[in-house]
Amino acid sequence: MEFRVFDLGSNTSLAQAIAGKLGMPLGQVRCKTFADGEQHVQFLENLRGKNVYLIQSTNPPGDNWLRLFLALDAARGASAHEITAVIPYFGYARQDRKSRPREPISARVFARTLEAQGATRVLAMDVHNDAIAGFFRHTLVDYLYARPVFISYLKEYFKDALAKDDVVVVSPDAGGVVRAQSYARRLMKSADLAIIHKERDIPNQVARMKLIGEVKGKIALIIDDMADTCGTLARAERNTMCEPSGIRVVISPRAFNVRNSANSSPVTISPNSLPAASNLPAANAESPNSRRIFSSSPAMAALTEAPLTVPPSFVRAPCLAHCQSCAREISAVAASSIKL
Repeated sequence: MEFRVFDLGSNTSLAQAIAGKLGMPLGQVRCKTFADGEQHVQFLENLRGKNVYLIQSTNPPGDNWLRLFLALDAARGASAHEITAVIPYFGYARQDRKSRPREPISARVFARTLEAQGATRVLAMDVHNDAIAGFFRHTLVDYLYARPVFISYLKEYFKDALAKDDVVVVSPDAGGVVRAQSYARRLMKSADLAIIHKERDIPNQVARMKLIGEVKGKIALIIDDMADTCGTLARAERNTMCEPSGIRVVISPRAFNVRNSANSSPVTISPNSLPAASNLPAANAESPNSRRIFSSSPAMAALTEAPLTVPPSFVRAPCLAHCQSCAREISAVAASSIKL
């Protein structure tokens, strides 16, 4: 069945790279903002009976989320056969639980809104918590991981250190242990792992930090799913927690405010699924190679080119999707021919 890929403006360079891998031009769509801030979306081609892919990260969350919702409604009204929301950065994903009284579960709000607006499938990358798939009742959710791109680079970059088992993978918090372990198992024989226990009194500010594990004399790789203000990195470096080798690499699919750590030495690695990867500040003169950006377009293009075929009776059970392993099994059942 014919499909079309549309860029809604949050990351045009990534959308163009995906379309280039597919060997097709981007679809024609007009997106504009009125003087009072209202968003307007209009597709400039026929969508009837087609599979439509809408590429839209959601940072800054407000305007980009709203533009995606309007595009979903427009595509559904234009009689598109299936509508897939490709969301490399899924905003509000870290608000996936109620940690204090009288708080919303914001990730659930946006998941249900996507479903209500007619999204047949959601494709995201390195979501903060895989259990977010459980917030969707009928919409299919696929997760891609930047790990395969990073692993091949790190194996070459730290070839000598890995041969000597002089590398330790560090999880920046308890919730990232599984993610860090997945890197450690693929990089090292011994799979050494350390954990940073951090406490925050207010968002984006680390109040207390402790290191669990042995990192002395080794190269530390911090594996994080999001580097917002780089507070964890800066605090760890100030406290010389990883002396004498120091923190060498920070792997983060979303490294936003990297200019806060512009005077530090670590290499920051991110995929180009960032909403504004091309706008990241240039590396400083003392450390010209302090930043790497890798393309995530091949993985997204592969999954776009081979869409899911799911029986109408197939419904994702929310209770099962709350388990990470079960979520992967459900995705495998839905698309056994696709390797995520």
